[in-house]
Amino acid sequence: MQLNLKKPICFFDLETTGINISKDRIVEISILKVHPNGKEETYTKLVNPTIPIPAEVTKVHGISDADVADAPTFKEISKEVHNLIKDSDLGGFNSNRFDIPLLAEEMLRAEVDFDMKNRLAVDVQTIFHKMEQRTLSAAYKFYCDKNLDDAHSAEADTKATYEVLKAQLERYEELENDTKFLAEFSSRKKFADFAGFLIFNKEGEECFSFGKHKGKRVVDVMEQEPGYFGWLLNADFPLYTKKVLTAIKLRQFNNKLS
Repeated sequence: MQLNLKKPICFFDLETTGINISKDRIVEISILKVHPNGKEETYTKLVNPTIPIPAEVTKVHGISDADVADAPTFKEISKEVHNLIKDSDLGGFNSNRFDIPLLAEEMLRAEVDFDMKNRLAVDVQTIFHKMEQRTLSAAYKFYCDKNLDDAHSAEADTKATYEVLKAQLERYEELENDTKFLAEFSSRKKFADFAGFLIFNKEGEECFSFGKHKGKRVVDVMEQEPGYFGWLLNADFPLYTKKVLTAIKLRQFNNKLS
């Protein structure tokens, strides 16, 4: 089975220092770029996170401080990662809620602009959970009848994710071999940012999903309580969330001028 692609798609997986999108860092990245003609490219790098890797996290993915001591920082590889994925849609396992948000944070820290405006995201875990409710290892066994012996190795997880998606397409007639369809099917809620602090209402307008202004339009809150915007930018929110808020603020300002 070959994916029906209109543009390349990059399946990727991250091993990290933890699960806090704002604070944790990448320690390994693996990307499998699949082109419309079926050609595949693999890119795997250990990354020095510049912060300690907790012992309990090392027990999960097997990567220690010593393993990454001489590895490049993410900032040092950010441009080559960006060049690899800039023309592609993205795919992964739980990527919509973790890998893509964390990658965006690392990109922005490295001063490389990153957004999802012109790309789609296919989350294989969401497709799996909607169909079967399992983990990646179980998905690999269920769909591909193979054991994921090297689980929590970024490269092994990335290749397994790609194989699982192809097997899902063969198994389920209701799934279309189309990246746009798969992206829509594997999305849960329509978030304006990656972390879910900003959501779209039925009219497609950005609203807050938390705190005292939950459910209110961002533009209304900025108009009625200007100091709230400053507080958000100085608080411990993901960089991508702040980027989206700033874009809304600029759009609001430009609308007033026009």
